[in-house]
Amino acid sequence: MTVAPPRGRQERLRDTRARLEGDIDLWLATSNARDGAHLVPLSYLWDGTAFLVATSRASVTARNLLADGRVRLSLGPTRDVVVVDGTAEPVDTGDLGPERGDAFADRTGFDPRTLDQPYQYFLIRPRRVQAWREENELRGRDLMREGRWLD
Repeated sequence: MTVAPPRGRQERLRDTRARLEGDIDLWLATSNARDGAHLVPLSYLWDGTAFLVATSRASVTARNLLADGRVRLSLGPTRDVVVVDGTAEPVDTGDLGPERGDAFADRTGFDPRTLDQPYQYFLIRPRRVQAWREENELRGRDLMREGRWLD
């Protein structure tokens, strides 16, 4: 297998931002003392500064995020991954606003507002973003620290 040379920071930032804007789904990890680590796939809307996700209010994910807003997200395949550590804050459906709710539904093909089961939205603000393809990109993988892009 031939490994491509490592990307520079600007290329990696450009690729990462394209993934955030272009992808629709991500993996979201939470944890708690009773259930341990919990990982689920969710669809999202990226607004340029934060992710909007929705999950059943009765789910382990919602309970974990309501109790402790720390979250880790992963986007992309294993050999071109973006990992995001962030904080989640709940957004009630009534506070979502029709424009943001419609944007989420249009982007993801899923509208939790129309379901009988109550859903909880969360706004996830990234605190740290890392991206790498292979081992040769581990150095320089940090693209955001303390919520600030490193460009």
